[in-house]
Amino acid sequence: MSIPAPFVSRPMDIEKDWIDYNGHLNMAYYNVLFDRCSDEAFEAMGMGLDYVKERRLTIYTAEVHVCYVQELHLDHKVTVSFQLIEHDEKRLRAYQEIRHVDGWLAATSETLSLHVDMSGPKVAPFPADVLARIQAMRAAHSVLPMPERAGRSIGIKRRWAEPASISPH
Repeated sequence: MSIPAPFVSRPMDIEKDWIDYNGHLNMAYYNVLFDRCSDEAFEAMGMGLDYVKERRLTIYTAEVHVCYVQELHLDHKVTVSFQLIEHDEKRLRAYQEIRHVDGWLAATSETLSLHVDMSGPKVAPFPADVLARIQAMRAAHSVLPMPERAGRSIGIKRRWAEPASISPH
């Protein structure tokens, strides 16, 4: 089986109810698009709906960092990519991009996900068969460069020196 690098979702439409009062895609629905692609990628790694139902194991999101680059509108169609950056026996770190079908970048997301045994729920190691599929996807994605936007943090860059505080005498 050939593993695409990166994994790319099926084309997706922007839904009418997702448009906010500013006339563009509401910020929450960028996450819906990222999540739909993640679901497709997880399915490819053996962690889809059947995995949850039959094995009572699943993926929980622990942390997400989204960057909104360009507005999306109702008439736009997009694809979402999923690049597995790293993993260990219980966690996945992925980088995603939403791109308009014309190719321009709309948003990026970096996610840390946890593998969870739903009987706890508690974080648990991946079963060997799933771990093998994760390793195969990571191997396929290892040829990709580290995304420039991965590993970013949030902060305010100061362009000037803050005034020195004056202490009372």
